[in-house]
Amino acid sequence: MDHRQQNGSIFGYYQSGIHIADIRFAETGVWHRPTGWESGEKQTGDFVQLLAGNTGYELPVHELNDRLAEWNSLDWSETDAVFPPTGGHYQKHECIEGIVAGGDQNTKQASVWAVRETTQPLDLIICENEVIALVLTGRGDSAILVKSGWEDLSPLKLWEDPLLSPARYGITHLGRHDVEMRDGVKLATEVWIPAGLQPGERVPAILMRTPYGRMDAVFRRLPFVARGYVLVMQDTRGREDSEGEWIPLVHERSDGDDTLTWIASQEWSDGAVGMLGGSYVGYVQWAAASSGNPHLKAIFSYVTVGTPYVDIPRKGGTILTGLSWIFMMAEKRRDVSLLSRDDWSDVLKVRPIKEIPQKVLGKEIPFWTKWMEHPDGDDFWAQSDWKRHADQVKVPSFLVSGWYDDNGMGTSESWEVISKQLPDHAHMILGPWYHKANTTREIHHVPFGNNAIRYDLDVTQLRWFDRHLKGIENGIDQRPRVEYYMVGENEWKTSPTWPPQEAVYTSFYLSSNGEANTSAGDGTLTTAVPQEQPTDSYVFDPQDAAPYLLDLSENENSVPENYSEVEKRSDLLVYTSEPLQEEVVIAGEISAVLYAASSARDTDWLVRLSDVDEEGNSIRLSDGIICARYRHSFSEPQLLEPDKIERYEIRMTKIANVFQKGHRIRICVTSGAENFSFPNPNTGNDLATDTEYVVAKQTVYHDEKYPSHIRLPLLPKKG
Repeated sequence: MDHRQQNGSIFGYYQSGIHIADIRFAETGVWHRPTGWESGEKQTGDFVQLLAGNTGYELPVHELNDRLAEWNSLDWSETDAVFPPTGGHYQKHECIEGIVAGGDQNTKQASVWAVRETTQPLDLIICENEVIALVLTGRGDSAILVKSGWEDLSPLKLWEDPLLSPARYGITHLGRHDVEMRDGVKLATEVWIPAGLQPGERVPAILMRTPYGRMDAVFRRLPFVARGYVLVMQDTRGREDSEGEWIPLVHERSDGDDTLTWIASQEWSDGAVGMLGGSYVGYVQWAAASSGNPHLKAIFSYVTVGTPYVDIPRKGGTILTGLSWIFMMAEKRRDVSLLSRDDWSDVLKVRPIKEIPQKVLGKEIPFWTKWMEHPDGDDFWAQSDWKRHADQVKVPSFLVSGWYDDNGMGTSESWEVISKQLPDHAHMILGPWYHKANTTREIHHVPFGNNAIRYDLDVTQLRWFDRHLKGIENGIDQRPRVEYYMVGENEWKTSPTWPPQEAVYTSFYLSSNGEANTSAGDGTLTTAVPQEQPTDSYVFDPQDAAPYLLDLSENENSVPENYSEVEKRSDLLVYTSEPLQEEVVIAGEISAVLYAASSARDTDWLVRLSDVDEEGNSIRLSDGIICARYRHSFSEPQLLEPDKIERYEIRMTKIANVFQKGHRIRICVTSGAENFSFPNPNTGNDLATDTEYVVAKQTVYHDEKYPSHIRLPLLPKKG
């Protein structure tokens, strides 16, 4: 052993409960010793120095080495909040009791210190004023560094459950297979199997189908193989090394079906397959499930993309402005550099919409062109609407999403189907997260509790597959069907249903004396249907649409932003309750009914719910949008008769929130969502090819005959 690293502290590095390496932190640098877990043979050789740069570890071990001395020099015993000199904000969170291996066998108590104000939630565990562990969680995986012998005082305790599949296999990489689909197209498919399977021994498989590269971050999934599962990673059609044309969403039902059948035919397969993944990799699971393939036995779905007209790319019939993803996915291999543009505002103003790629990138994006050639919900879009085959979806399913997930409607759609089709085997977790689930305790200055981040998602994931692929009776079916985070109270709640069965849907009606424009207007909310009242009107100019607050480069749409400045615009109608005399609690799906007329032949309507505090900050909770021509049907559009009153049902995003005493409930109505969807030009022409604009007068009705309202799922008062 090199004498320069003899005196450092040794930490075990664990990926989703698997001990993959030992790390020695020393004054002279970082040293490591892989455990040999992939070969199945424990290695006990010397440590080798790790050079700065790409170390192969998810945790920034060199940075941590630089900070360990500082953290260990601080006094963690006399306070609940620590601000290290070189940065960071840590709050005392929860305690873990355990025994140090090789110690005096007395129980020790460690404290978890939750890091705040970061999207890299690397928490510290402190015992006797020393860092004994560091914990990084994510969307279905975790990385833990724990001082050797101190494992019992860390979240690794969660992996000690004897009913979990043990990590007793090495890994054999079978390499690439070109799997043929029913139309002859071959999809590049990578396979890893547990090493040491006996002749004729068959095991279940975990399948991930992805447009982002089948080898992308595969290290996060290989622990499944060590626990006795085959791992199958596949490039979706037209991506990376797969053949065929890349048209998002269109082929995933049939390709998923064919891939499941291929897996079941392999000599290592016992015929049972589970699917895993998030976002687009979540959507492909539901598409495959809708094929009715009998080999799909379990789904674990994170932040799934939904169907085209409910989620993306045509939410409510509008055309969403998710060009960062469109550009990134233009070529067979994604180009993340295209996310770093600083001219998105200019890009979004290019017309016609159909030609944006040619005018901005100098080239066509074929799938964008194809999308734009289908303005209405025709047979092309029907191929992507897996809910048309909802009766075929009978797969035990576990869903995870967040209140601020920009694809949150996909989880709502999926839950509606599976909770009816297979209620005894449908579970869901809803947290205060955006699309990068389980990584934040604060979003845009809206703070949540230290409990907002969970350490148990990857354990739960394994337990779900163990139960439904291996038949292990581990009790997961007896856990609460729904766990959701109550914003404002900052506590986790449980329910056998979603929305919670105790929720009472209550209508809050728009009301005014005809001057509801801006937050300074006279718009109010009432639970009584208004009698005869004047209407409210505003002018909608598509070239000066009200903004939707988001960071265009992050591709994160639905975050709890403060809309107080936006609500000063005259093209917003604002309806606000009186200050609440007691707290009001809501939890569930939200919708609105709007009676409105437009001077134009087509337009958009957006309804937003926000929580207004004593200082006037208006924090967005939920919203929904609809393109007027699709008010009756997405497949059979009907243009407006100018100034004719129409009824609009607007589906909004879900939320659980406590409106505190003294706060106010606010509803806004407008027609623009600049940065979220392309503003409707109001002409009635094809949205994709139009280059003209019409300024529209918009009128909202709210009286006994036309009672515009929002439906909120109120929970009963405590006690």
